[in-house]
Amino acid sequence: MIRGVDHIELIVRDFDEYIEFLKTLGMKVLTHTSHHGESAELQAPGENQPIFEIHQAIGEEVIGVNHIAFRVDDVKAADKVLAKTKIDSKPPNYVEATGRTTINLRDPDGWRMQLVDAKREDPA
Repeated sequence: MIRGVDHIELIVRDFDEYIEFLKTLGMKVLTHTSHHGESAELQAPGENQPIFEIHQAIGEEVIGVNHIAFRVDDVKAADKVLAKTKIDSKPPNYVEATGRTTINLRDPDGWRMQLVDAKREDPA
């Protein structure tokens, strides 16, 4: 089912400071949008590196790792597999801002994870 790590979402105290920090470490900014208040996707050099999705904390959100997302070839097929288990998951959700369909779930310890379409659609 899982094809690899897609992205790791971080909620940060100071968006601009964090982006500069990651750029200083050598990451490249791929996108910068207003998704979730303010959002950017960065990636380290090299092939098949996961994306770090950075969001500004809003309100009472906890700073730190929000979730880890894994690429799957078919979100609907993954949903059918999950439906036959006791895994705490939500139905597939199309995210217009990213052009992707996701499934949010929790691991046995309650940590947030996500399954996401391997291919991105143009959200325009």
